[in-house]
Amino acid sequence: MDTMMRLRSEYPVVIFSKTNCCMSHAIDTLIRSYGANPMVYELDQHPNAQQIDKELMGLMGCNPCVPAVFIGKDFVGGSNEIMSLNVRGKLKPLLIKAKAIWI
Repeated sequence: MDTMMRLRSEYPVVIFSKTNCCMSHAIDTLIRSYGANPMVYELDQHPNAQQIDKELMGLMGCNPCVPAVFIGKDFVGGSNEIMSLNVRGKLKPLLIKAKAIWI
């Protein structure tokens, strides 16, 4: 939990991902298309990944638990939630509010 809390407090957008997850890559690309520079934490490249994976599974209630996206310290959801926000025109305002983008 310390790693998750630290990252959320240091970065306006955090994506918990795995290097082989195509949906994580798609969500990262979508958020970057707005000009944001998310912190992407690749779970499969860190020793404490199993603990974070469990915590994310608890938040999301499903497996796989990536991508898991935090915007402005708040858990927003996974790929379905991010895509839905984007389609409804609500992703950009969230990124602006979190100061991840300025325009």
